[in-house]
Amino acid sequence: MFLNQIHHVAIIASDYEKTREFYVEKLELPVIREVYREERDDYKLDLQVGDIELEIFGVKNPPKRVTNPEACGLRHLAFKVEDIEAAVKWLKDKGIETEPIRWDPYTEKRMTFFRDPDDLPLELHE
Repeated sequence: MFLNQIHHVAIIASDYEKTREFYVEKLELPVIREVYREERDDYKLDLQVGDIELEIFGVKNPPKRVTNPEACGLRHLAFKVEDIEAAVKWLKDKGIETEPIRWDPYTEKRMTFFRDPDDLPLELHE
C-alpha cells in the first residue's frame, strides 16, 4: 500500500492569536515552524502531535461551518490518550471544559469531546 500514515491535518482559524494560544500554550503542542505568508496575508503554524503534524492556518474572514459537527468534511479531530480522566483534569485545570466521559461501544474505549476557539469539536479517546 502506498498510503502508510497520515502526515498532517489542517485547521483554518478565524483568530490566529487565540487559536495559537489554545493549541501551543494550553494543549502544549510543540511548534515545528511558524511563518507569515505575505503573499496570502495569513499565518501557517505547524505543530507536532506524536508522529503527525497539525497545521493551523490563520485566515481573515473564513466561512463558518455549516452545521456542527455534521457538515460535510472533517467531523472532528481525535487525540489518543492513555488516561482519559487525567487528560480531562489537565484540560479543566487550563479552563477547558469537556463533555462527560462516555463509553464508545465500537472501540470499547472511553472518550469525551471539547472544543477549540472556533468551536471545532476535539475528542480525547483512550
